[in-house]
Amino acid sequence: MGESAVSAYSVNSEVFRMFQTPTQGWLRLTRVSSRIANKSKRKRDIRMIGDSVSAPAGKSNALLAIAVGGGIAGALDLTQACILFGWDIPLSIAGGLLGPKAVHGGVGTYALGVGLHFFIACSAAAVYYGASRRLDFLKEHPLVSGLFFGAAVEEVMNLIVLPLSALHARGPYELHDLIQGLLVHMVVVGLPISFSVRRFAK
Repeated sequence: MGESAVSAYSVNSEVFRMFQTPTQGWLRLTRVSSRIANKSKRKRDIRMIGDSVSAPAGKSNALLAIAVGGGIAGALDLTQACILFGWDIPLSIAGGLLGPKAVHGGVGTYALGVGLHFFIACSAAAVYYGASRRLDFLKEHPLVSGLFFGAAVEEVMNLIVLPLSALHARGPYELHDLIQGLLVHMVVVGLPISFSVRRFAK
């Protein structure tokens, strides 16, 4: 009778272990899966926080690069234009919006011309910044890129902006004036913009 009880107990224990082992394995697998899922969630949360922090920083850098580059380029270009052509040059700039009558305008027209000039300079800086997000060499080689960009700005102004403005300025231009305009804009417009983008918005 005692041997039968021992045998029955052994059989029951073996059956219990057969059912217990898969259950423990399943529980262990569940715990491991849960741990991996928690780690993935934490990494995802950290990545989202990093993105949310870097996005405003990237936007701030872009605005700074455009503002500094456009501001310096606008100031240098306006100064050299006033030195070469007279301090009433902002009135001629306003004429691009108001027409030839702007040259007889007052303080308001003068301020409008200054504002338009800096708007164009900052627009050029924004174009360069946008292009530099796609074309890495614009950031890696600011000297060459800036010189060519300044020349491109001069050509766009002469061939597109001025003819479409209220002044309808279409030339013809003297060779000396064309060369001078190219060289000046390559230096005072292209370089400040390219180096500002290189410095503030890598």
